[in-house]
Amino acid sequence: MANKIAPEILEYNASKEAEDKAICEVLAREISKHLPEAENKIWHAHPVWFLDGNPITGYNKLKAGIRLMFWSGADFEEEGLNQVGKKFKDASIFFTSVDEINLKDLKRWLTKAREIQWDYKNIIKRKGKLIRLK
Repeated sequence: MANKIAPEILEYNASKEAEDKAICEVLAREISKHLPEAENKIWHAHPVWFLDGNPITGYNKLKAGIRLMFWSGADFEEEGLNQVGKKFKDASIFFTSVDEINLKDLKRWLTKAREIQWDYKNIIKRKGKLIRLK
């Protein structure tokens, strides 16, 4: 049974324009389906899923479209995900149409998100140093 999607995430999704709303709804449904144990909530103004208090994945609306981000995605070794900077281990992909979402890829990325984790939860306590959890 998939984890329930938090009401504030449903509100976030509903507040978007038609195509962005459809993208957000698919992402929320699939993330909750494949990470049923993850807590989800609005964090820093956008939907984020956490495992043991550690941010794993989330999405937000940017000018280029809906960005799906994986906090530890740089280590997934996936061509479809783009690493943004060098300091952190995040990687993301943009969607401008629901048709661009490959559910098979998304499921694989979500599996890797559970298996490959860096400790973002304690990054402030460690003065910006990331430590690999899994």
